[in-house]
Amino acid sequence: MIINAENMVVGRLATLAAKKALLGEKVDIINCEKAVMSGKKRFLIAETKRKVDMGTFKGPFYPRMADRLVRRIIRGMLPYKQEKGDKAFKRVMCYRGIPKELEGKESISIEGAHLSKIKDTDYMTIADICKKLGGR
Repeated sequence: MIINAENMVVGRLATLAAKKALLGEKVDIINCEKAVMSGKKRFLIAETKRKVDMGTFKGPFYPRMADRLVRRIIRGMLPYKQEKGDKAFKRVMCYRGIPKELEGKESISIEGAHLSKIKDTDYMTIADICKKLGGR
């Protein structure tokens, strides 16, 4: 299953990806940098910065790259410390843009996760959040 994350709310996208991975399906998510998080910009940056700064040299480590950030959000919806969750997490891959091996293949958009479904007009793309944190 290939999911196009462009203009999708990342939390709703992540729940579907986690469910499909737990059922044994391989999930590829493309255009992760174009996914959005809903909420006030100041809150989104402050909350993500708090998570990044929380760790010490031992961890926990919170990513600053868009594809890794989306994958970390999906990991939070999986029982990754159990064997079934670990196997499911390995079936989920996130990409910035569209990689060469997935070009030309059919990707789906999730209707319930589209940006137009939320009533709140405040949102930020994952790319903007990562840039504010010093990522690529």
